[in-house]
Amino acid sequence: MTNTHQKQVLGQFDPVASAYLTSEVHARGEDLASAARWAGAFPTARVLDLGCGAGHLSFAVAPHVHSLIAYDLSPGMLTLVAQTAAERGLRNIAVEKGAVESLPFDDAAFDLVCSRFSAHHWSDLPAALKEARRVLKPGGQLMMIDVAAPENPLIDTHLQAIELLRDPSHVRDYSPSEWRTALIAADLHPLETYAWPLRLGFDAWVTRMRTPEQHIDMIRVLLARAPQEVKSALKLEGDDSFQVDVIGLCAVAGGR
Repeated sequence: MTNTHQKQVLGQFDPVASAYLTSEVHARGEDLASAARWAGAFPTARVLDLGCGAGHLSFAVAPHVHSLIAYDLSPGMLTLVAQTAAERGLRNIAVEKGAVESLPFDDAAFDLVCSRFSAHHWSDLPAALKEARRVLKPGGQLMMIDVAAPENPLIDTHLQAIELLRDPSHVRDYSPSEWRTALIAADLHPLETYAWPLRLGFDAWVTRMRTPEQHIDMIRVLLARAPQEVKSALKLEGDDSFQVDVIGLCAVAGGR
């Protein structure tokens, strides 16, 4: 059954699938190159990409592994992924629809599980991580990539606020310490952590999500009135473009 939050996610992302395929922010990045290198160490792996969106992580990983399932709640995104995979000759990519908190796969079905720019939309991160652990083989690996929340509460509050105003399906960006705690609780033991800066051009950021003008005005007011330490941390520019940190975490499934 699709819950209220899942309906909100569908309402936000189904109509904008093509915008995410062509988005420079999503289509490029050192994080994709790092994911490809990570997957390259497991050429026989069966992989699950959770919350695949427009498929950029799937497209980066698939050439280096045996097979990959691109999994998402949005039919529009999945249709786009299937079409693009076929156009690119990536015949080892299959798509499947569903929520990350309840995966329709057997225990220990995958060697690798990965996700990129999706977890901040998940309504129940602990449940999703437990499901990821369940479908991973013992000793299998997880790679999570997402916007990192600042550890500083003041800066964190401002970032979460503008994220929510821009996109009502936003739940939370998690800090590195929150990620570590959540992974360990799910029997996923951190191996390596990476970080990359990501500049978000304001106009493209709100246009991609079709943010209402009223909300855009509210974001601009919030940024204009933010304390200097917030503006400095976000590297706020004159046109309200700003910078966030992207975190990449690799973890290994315990032996249970």
